[in-house]
Amino acid sequence: MRVIKPPGVYAPQGDTKLLMEILDAEDLRPGARALDLCTGTGILAIAAARRGMDATAVDVSRRAVATAWLNARLHARRVRLLRGDLSEPVAGERFDLVTANPPYVPAEDPDLPARGARRAWDAGLDGRLLIDRICRQAPRLLNPDGVLLLVQSSLSGTDASLEALHGAGLNAEVVRRRSQPFGPVMSARARWFEQRGLVPSGRRTEELVVIRATHGGTDANASGTWGRDVRMPEERAGTSRDDGAARIGW
Repeated sequence: MRVIKPPGVYAPQGDTKLLMEILDAEDLRPGARALDLCTGTGILAIAAARRGMDATAVDVSRRAVATAWLNARLHARRVRLLRGDLSEPVAGERFDLVTANPPYVPAEDPDLPARGARRAWDAGLDGRLLIDRICRQAPRLLNPDGVLLLVQSSLSGTDASLEALHGAGLNAEVVRRRSQPFGPVMSARARWFEQRGLVPSGRRTEELVVIRATHGGTDANASGTWGRDVRMPEERAGTSRDDGAARIGW
């Protein structure tokens, strides 16, 4: 899918592609309501719209919202675009599908960046400033049979996300894992990651995971695809979240 990606907007990368694979496998009817949080270029919302879903995309960045609008026009898809902080613009609404690819890279700054390129990946000391909020908000965003698909790095705590979702009353499981090498930003922070105990000494790879959460059982997908931990070989890994190159034509 071709996308326009101006400077300052997160380009589709390995995590986006992994989430797209799971989205494509979901058994969702045309007309289902889809919400994409932290939409960036809007590619996931556009993918939902291409399947006939009623798609909404949200981002806190004005530039990202404008970019998603351009990309929706490029693909002749109708996407409702809203600017705001996570689910605030859709307060009181419920959806059949919620996708989220939030910033999740651990950073020495305990606060979220207010501007600049780091806004696309930095998420506090443990990388969970936005993930934890999404986990708390998910139950009131989902219809009774709705599905949350969340992608993150293992460095930001896979078990912590599962526990947070379970604590919020959802059933949650990892449905896809994929290892990939560090990109430039992660490599620059590798020693700090080691000091924090986030990676063993000398390791320069991370594991991307997609977590699927529902109000019902873990086998809610009619196709039976889920309910097991699917590991993908490293040679099929995508690019890291901190790879700054735009993926035009990805």
